[in-house]
Amino acid sequence: MAPEREGLPSRMPLLDHLAELRRRLIVCAVGVLVAAAGAFSFSDTLLKWVIAPLGTELVFLAPTEAFWVSLKISLVVGLLLVLPLIFYQVWRFIVPALYQSERRYTAAFILASYLFFLVGLAFCGVVALPFALKFLIGFGVERGLKPMISAEMYIDFTIKFYLAFGLMFDLPVAVTLAARMGLVTPAFLARNRRYALLVNAILAAILTPTSDVFNMMVMLVPLTLLYEVGILGARLFGRRRRLTEAAAIEA
Repeated sequence: MAPEREGLPSRMPLLDHLAELRRRLIVCAVGVLVAAAGAFSFSDTLLKWVIAPLGTELVFLAPTEAFWVSLKISLVVGLLLVLPLIFYQVWRFIVPALYQSERRYTAAFILASYLFFLVGLAFCGVVALPFALKFLIGFGVERGLKPMISAEMYIDFTIKFYLAFGLMFDLPVAVTLAARMGLVTPAFLARNRRYALLVNAILAAILTPTSDVFNMMVMLVPLTLLYEVGILGARLFGRRRRLTEAAAIEA
């Protein structure tokens, strides 16, 4: 029989779980909507900030396009602002199923995921996005083409680029968590680098908002480096094998 969790009942009825999940989802949704409503008040400033790396003016091709672009930016910013609340609600929902020792490192991994996600957003805004836009726009201009980019297409491209890099920078956290759970070992990760490179190439192709090889490489190189950071994290924070288990494997 499985031991009970410290200070909490070992079981909860399914309907209670569903009611708890519904309540926390409502809290998250309300938080995002409130934050998005506040961000909408600054949508003009946000739009100018997002357009800045492009270096050219945008056009809109439909009467409602400018409004929907501002609304989309506001929703994304609202979601980013409320991410700590969302992570907290996730934590509160899963904590009854965790042992006391598990709660400590789970909270640390949730915090690390959020911080790495923010680092990914910063890297995208400072390095990846300006570099990609300069190359792609310059590629067309050098061939005598005049850029006339619609606001909706550019904002969709930018949002996907930011979110892709935010998720990509969580790779070391995911690898370290897998090692902590005993699913992989640092030796296994290091031994299978070639397969990891293939998987990273597939992920880069999926996450890249455009189909060109250049943008794929912009994601593949950081993914490869982040995988190495994940191996280091697995060595530092992964599950330590007991001496008896290690001796049995060696035997």
